[in-house]
Amino acid sequence: MKVMVLGSAAGGGFPQWNCNCNNCCGVRSGSLDAIPRTQSSIAVSVDGERWILFNASPDIRSQLEANPPLQPKRGRRDTGVHGVVLADSQIDHTTGLLFLREGCPLRVYCTDMVAQDLSTGFPIFVMLQSWDGGVIQTTVPIDGSAFQVIGIEEISITAIPLDGKAPPYSPHRHDPHVGDNVGYLIEDTRSQASLFYAPGLGQMSSALLDMMGGADCVMVDGTFWSEDEMQRAGVGTKLASDMGHLPQSGDEGMLYWLSKIPGPRKILIHINNTNPILIENSPERKLVEESGVEVAYDGMAFDL
Repeated sequence: MKVMVLGSAAGGGFPQWNCNCNNCCGVRSGSLDAIPRTQSSIAVSVDGERWILFNASPDIRSQLEANPPLQPKRGRRDTGVHGVVLADSQIDHTTGLLFLREGCPLRVYCTDMVAQDLSTGFPIFVMLQSWDGGVIQTTVPIDGSAFQVIGIEEISITAIPLDGKAPPYSPHRHDPHVGDNVGYLIEDTRSQASLFYAPGLGQMSSALLDMMGGADCVMVDGTFWSEDEMQRAGVGTKLASDMGHLPQSGDEGMLYWLSKIPGPRKILIHINNTNPILIENSPERKLVEESGVEVAYDGMAFDL
């Protein structure tokens, strides 16, 4: 199974267009050892020709242009993308659908809760009806059963419901539902290789940890280093938990939990522009690497 990281940053990218925090200022000026990143999305394939896109960020056009396997090869209009699987209805994971409108009808796989948000509070599905065929939406089951993307049946995908918040525009923002936010266990049925992908992960559970421990690779929420990171950076007041993210540091932070599963390859993705792990030579980055955990970057690619 082939995995490509199209984008590795959280919403807003790195640097964020209106942010002058130490990280964003430093990467712009070249005074920090850090590289820019676009907003998070990955692509998965079994043959390098047919790809499943997991989340569609606002940076999707530049991401497709940067990755030749996803570009047209066989006709006047073509793409390597056979379907888009959404983990939630957040702006940074769904707005890219609007930039794929020339490829309608689009096959989009998401939970009922995500489809509701994208038909009401953030009505991308409704907007795309004006293009040929619009969105062909397939409901992702949240009962533990697997599904496949049409045309790539060799990959089995299982949604894992996660604790998290629906976005601010969701009709049930303050009334959480199962299916607002999911991770995905992605398995190659031929080789049995597996990847767990969860860019938004607010809380860990023993059942979730056991499932992650059985995967060959886990690619999980790397948004914040600390619970009060936004406050420390001087760019906001919300805590990581307020936004549905589990920070890396702390007694029960992401690094603590990942240390409990020695088997899988471990990668942090969806990294906020304020996170010090973006700085290659920072003490926080050193701690991550000493823990046997990698930090995703745009263009990262590997086989499982």
